[in-house]
Amino acid sequence: MKKLIIFAFLGFSAFAFSQDVKNSPDKGKQKTALIVPTEQKELDAKKKAAEEKAKLPKPYDPKADAQADINKLVAQAKKEGKNVMIQAGGNWCIWCLRFNNFVQTTPELKELVDKNYVYYHLNYSPDNKNEKVFAQYGNPGEKFGYPVFIVLDKDGKLIKVQQSDVLEEGKGYSKEKVKKFFTTWTPKKG
Repeated sequence: MKKLIIFAFLGFSAFAFSQDVKNSPDKGKQKTALIVPTEQKELDAKKKAAEEKAKLPKPYDPKADAQADINKLVAQAKKEGKNVMIQAGGNWCIWCLRFNNFVQTTPELKELVDKNYVYYHLNYSPDNKNEKVFAQYGNPGEKFGYPVFIVLDKDGKLIKVQQSDVLEEGKGYSKEKVKKFFTTWTPKKG
């Protein structure tokens, strides 16, 4: 009798469970319905980013002698009464390329930069990590990611390291935030 009761209980339990699953609106497919579109969205986003990256200018030169270039820019900045703006990142970095393009194609920002800074794109990539140059500035890319901005005065003295995420807006950059950043660190006229 005990065996019969246990068997009946298990049978009714299995029947009840199967009825519950069959009666649910997603018929047990909910898990796969959520995973597939997410994977497709990720693939579409990566494809779109790759297409965007292919179209943007590539300002970083892994073969450059960054220290020699920065030394020349400091001398130029001193002569012209400007600060040095170093945008650190690489051609692999979509946000680095977006920032460069944003500044170069926004007349108000380009004018502000050209008037007050000598600008340099400091490469960080597997080809050339510029470890000695980055070490001079406290390795800001390790702390903040890329791009990261290093502002030097006309004598080459570090005056500001700026992370870039605070300048972002949506899938790009905020004109007002970027303008405020550039304006804040213009050379002090004496």
